[in-house]
Amino acid sequence: METKTLSKKRPAAKDVVVINRVFDIPIEKVWQALTEEESFKKWWGPKGFTCPYSKMEARLGGKYLNCMRGPDGTENWSTGEVKQWEPERKLVLSDHFSDNKGNVVNASHYGLPGKWPDELQITFELEEADGATKLHVEHVGVPKEMHDDCRQGWNQCFDKLEENIR
Repeated sequence: METKTLSKKRPAAKDVVVINRVFDIPIEKVWQALTEEESFKKWWGPKGFTCPYSKMEARLGGKYLNCMRGPDGTENWSTGEVKQWEPERKLVLSDHFSDNKGNVVNASHYGLPGKWPDELQITFELEEADGATKLHVEHVGVPKEMHDDCRQGWNQCFDKLEENIR
């Protein structure tokens, strides 16, 4: 199978948060959770957060705009582009903090500490394992002091995915 890629960037490993999970969910359902708006809204955001808005163009070069709403009503928006698309195998996204119109903003707009790049990258790699799905995630560009928070946030999101996607 030919890999469809728009760009490949590999920053320093110190800026990478890695998550590995195994879901007792078929790979097509996990892929759907990553790429389809209504499924995505069921799990995006750590514990106590919701996703009231998700717009995705699920294809190579497609854009997305998502909102994560906190328990206090505070909204955090993100936008980006699909850089690599291998259905049920690999998804690579550029990732930017944004406003609700998709205009890129700095992480400081949301009060996040650390030196964040304007563009981050998220890679999702999926592997079928006897009806279950192995998921490997790399979130590139996260400042070192935010690694634990980021890892905790991703794991809480994936806990919700596991609970809400079947």
